[in-house]
Amino acid sequence: MDLKQLNFFLEVADSGGFTKAAEKLNIAQSALSIAIKKLEEELEVKLFVRRDRKVTLTAEGESLALNAKDIFKVVARARQEVADLRGLVRGEVRVGLTPMLSSFFFPKILSAFKRRYPALQISIYGDSAWNIQRKIESGDIDMGIITGRVPDGLDSHHMLREEVVACVHRFHPFAVKKKCKISDLLAEPLVQFKKGYYLRELIDEIAAREGILPVVMAESNLFSLVRSLVKEELGVAFLLKMAVDKDPGVATISCDPPLFLDLAIAWKKDVPLSPANRAFVNFLIQEVDDYYMLTQAATTFPLP
Repeated sequence: MDLKQLNFFLEVADSGGFTKAAEKLNIAQSALSIAIKKLEEELEVKLFVRRDRKVTLTAEGESLALNAKDIFKVVARARQEVADLRGLVRGEVRVGLTPMLSSFFFPKILSAFKRRYPALQISIYGDSAWNIQRKIESGDIDMGIITGRVPDGLDSHHMLREEVVACVHRFHPFAVKKKCKISDLLAEPLVQFKKGYYLRELIDEIAAREGILPVVMAESNLFSLVRSLVKEELGVAFLLKMAVDKDPGVATISCDPPLFLDLAIAWKKDVPLSPANRAFVNFLIQEVDDYYMLTQAATTFPLP
């Protein structure tokens, strides 16, 4: 039994069901069900009574919930005391985020980090990965998300390897396909990020190799606008799968051959991270590791 299992358990209990709890935790319902099943197997008791689509706590579950809440209070107090000793009573984290990650992946991470370190200030700088890299090198921000080759002047930790998918509106002829040749996708009208954004440069480079001159219907640096224009049937957009996979308003299609994007959290080499920045990097690495663990579990094990 660990804190993550207890957190999942309390969220299911508070939400009254697995679906709402999974949404709040931003994980797959299958992964949540697996975690609860493993906890029940470890304790050798049933924690929930499942009737229709609602769940209620058993007597054993009620007892565990009371103790789990006490445990989290003790843990929060211990973390705060350790943070104070490490000089994390005050400080600022200045981090650069790309549009898709700032809209989808990072809000919950930033919120959780703030709950753990309430006295720390977080300043977010949103831009392309290229511009974020330059801001780190110039010292305007402390760290940020970059992609592609890491320059010699930066240290980094690999964060995500995520699939790039083509997004179309629900009634597009390609919407029924699981994958499609990249040349066929590039022949469609496109909605692109502005030049200077890594995904735009990647797609333009592939189009040049294929001998295709894309028809760009619109371009923007706003992820939400790009996605909305796809829904309005303006064209095809290439986006990270994690950012659109659960959006019922768009259909996602894997490229053939498949495309992937590697993202890293980077900071200036030979410049020691402040205690606040080091705490953020360590927290981020742990959250990403947990995300991949749950994603893998959801695709490996069947629902209980």
